Amino acid sequence: MLYKARSESVVLKTLRILNKRMKLTEDEQWYYLNQEKGFEGEVQFDLLTEKLQHNCLILNDLQLESNKSSFQLDSTLIFQETYSLFEVKNYEGEYVYDSEYFKTPGGKDIQNPLDQLKRSKLCLQQLLQSLGSKLTIEAYIVFINPHFTLYQTPPNLPLILPTQIDHFMEKLNQKPSQLNQSHTNLADKLVSLHQTVPPNIHLPTYTYENMKKGMTCLKCNSFSLFISGKKVICRKCGYEELVTLAVMRNVEEFRFLFPELKITTNMIHEWCVIVNSKKRISRVLGKNLKITGLGQWAFYE
Repeated sequence: MLYKARSESVVLKTLRILNKRMKLTEDEQWYYLNQEKGFEGEVQFDLLTEKLQHNCLILNDLQLESNKSSFQLDSTLIFQETYSLFEVKNYEGEYVYDSEYFKTPGGKDIQNPLDQLKRSKLCLQQLLQSLGSKLTIEAYIVFINPHFTLYQTPPNLPLILPTQIDHFMEKLNQKPSQLNQSHTNLADKLVSLHQTVPPNIHLPTYTYENMKKGMTCLKCNSFSLFISGKKVICRKCGYEELVTLAVMRNVEEFRFLFPELKITTNMIHEWCVIVNSKKRISRVLGKNLKITGLGQWAFYE
């Protein structure tokens, strides 16, 4: 049973907006695309775990802390006797196993993800002990991308390669499991300890002034939009959206990036660009948000 659903992280949400509205450096672009690819892989694994028919509690994307050490768990399953921990990797291409690094044939090295798995397992073990849980932790790395190959893999490592995923999920589905209130209590406690904002966030530096202003298309992210009556229409892909919905969607982007700035008619008029009438902006804000103050000092919450 799905007990905690997955959602985009604060980092990924922010990077998606920044990627549209400012020029990212090469390193920032690489980081953003890796965040997108990682999330895509995790969602693919979610589709597999949600098909499990035996009793288990599925907790996705937990950001926890143990002994002042923060750690993130991609996917976890609570069974009767075990707590299964999965780190999901969406790597693509050919790699050669090394105890310290995964090496590509071209010589590029990436850190062995088993190091991350060991740390996550240790931190989770400490946390479960502090909560009085005696569940045995089983930890695995799942390589979800079908175009991933790992050569020279030693036997008996907790690595689930693409060709092994179906068989592994079948084994999970056959695991005997009868849950009781103690399992639910543990799940509730872990969800309550989840940190919605990770303690260490690495984002590009940005300001309101260096943001590209204007509405973007919901479908293709283009700024090439125009208004016709009650609709915003994309010149690039033809997608149509009600002006009211488009304005509020872009208001939410503004609020997400700049929570310290007040939402005013003038500010949103400048942010959206293509809505010529400030009165129209004011009507949209007034229907969807609470107004505070009067006249030129009015803002919306």
